[in-house]
Amino acid sequence: MRRLNVRRLPWPTDWAELFGAERPLVLEIGFGQGHFLLHLARERADANLVGLEISNRCLTRVERSVERQGLRQVRLIHGMAETALQFLFTPASIDEVHVNFPDPWFRKRHRHRRLMQRDTLDLLVNRLRPGADLTLATDIRAYAEMSHDLLAATPGLDNRLDAPWAESLPGRVVTRYERVAREEGRSCYFMAWRRNEGPPPAAPGAKELPMPHVLLQSPLSLTAIRDRFEPLQWHSGATHVSCSRVFLGERSLLFDVYVKEPNIDQHLALLLLERRNRPGEYTLQPAMYGHPRATEGLHFATNALADWLLALDAETVLLGRKTGGAEPDG
Repeated sequence: MRRLNVRRLPWPTDWAELFGAERPLVLEIGFGQGHFLLHLARERADANLVGLEISNRCLTRVERSVERQGLRQVRLIHGMAETALQFLFTPASIDEVHVNFPDPWFRKRHRHRRLMQRDTLDLLVNRLRPGADLTLATDIRAYAEMSHDLLAATPGLDNRLDAPWAESLPGRVVTRYERVAREEGRSCYFMAWRRNEGPPPAAPGAKELPMPHVLLQSPLSLTAIRDRFEPLQWHSGATHVSCSRVFLGERSLLFDVYVKEPNIDQHLALLLLERRNRPGEYTLQPAMYGHPRATEGLHFATNALADWLLALDAETVLLGRKTGGAEPDG
């Protein structure tokens, strides 16, 4: 089974083409050991099933089960839910979403990693078709209360239950995690909501730009530029870039860059390459290993590093720039 990755799939993804058939699109976020997803696949031959998971160990285990059982309508994707929801799915494209026992991230400094938070839930609901169902299961009472408050305050959703949650849902398979929770004396809380016909929350869509590059002319050699380097950081709104190291090659410098922007983080390299037969002329562009995606954050990082290079020497000049993006704060 070919492993799929949110960074390598087309943005947005044509799911009918990927599955080879136009069917209702069902998503499970964080499938873990795969008990719920595999049961769903056996029961829902009429649907295209997408499982999202960040754990490589879980992915490998469930991939083997999918292959062994011949479940051809299942695709497993490695990646963060926030990244997948923004870049792989278009508005009103998902018919059903299941979130089973998400990590509660108890520590205060880790709460920003929770799946159930305002921006992510708005993004998820934006991707649901009218009439689509959203179910959430948790064994943490505080997480259930927090989630219900978020769901109740989300435009475009109606509660399918007469209460904030239920102790069970009809027809639902009991997963290993749920069984262990009950054996250890923990209650389980099941929430069931439906996308109504009202306007959904606004949410960003997939926005991939052309790959950026900058052309410079400088009296400085690659060695001289490397010797002037020190760790760099730039910020613009919610986008943060750090450049921590540089490596000298025969005709190039490789800058180690981390780009953090809303719903996606990228660890990549920017390459400063001396042009053949044109001494002193350099091209700055993303190195193609690691499959960088041309987001606004990557353009911002390329611009910021180019500006740093231009400031190194008064005789360094800009010959051309094909980039977009914001200016650094301050």
